Amino acid sequence: MKVDDLKQELKQGVESFWGRVEQGFGQLRQSAAGALTRFKPGQQTGLPAAADIDVPAALANPGWGVVGGDVFEDEQRVVVRLELPGMAREDFQIDVLPDLLTVRGEKKFEQESTQGRWRVLQRAYGSFQRRVPLPVAVKVDEVRAVYKEGVLKVELPKAEAAAPKSVTVPVN
Repeated sequence: MKVDDLKQELKQGVESFWGRVEQGFGQLRQSAAGALTRFKPGQQTGLPAAADIDVPAALANPGWGVVGGDVFEDEQRVVVRLELPGMAREDFQIDVLPDLLTVRGEKKFEQESTQGRWRVLQRAYGSFQRRVPLPVAVKVDEVRAVYKEGVLKVELPKAEAAAPKSVTVPVN
């Protein structure tokens, strides 16, 4: 094989590899876009000082975290499940509009009861807000929420679709 042929084959291989990487990153970005959530640490959050963490590179950006979720729909309802481990029921505020679910809360840092140093600190802490667009209108006054084993489950009964209305319009 000639050198030029090898260069061309190598170039095509790199382009093909890079295209697959770009495609995979695009799919990851698209699927995680809704889950990426801003956490705003406040005085109540109780995070340790950066000097108390051994490996600063192991400290993920403390302002962002993933609040993974699922949205399920059947004939009667829409069900939203959000992964929010390490919180209590009273840490949540849930607001519902006919087409939007908003969950707010604050995830607080838990200090260990013994002396020591933090080696890695990657979880997000602080106040957050996660908005979930709903695929159909829901009955906001009949929404139920349950928090169990780190998962917040919100059941939203569907609003009945308005029946088509017929009106006779006089012509003047």
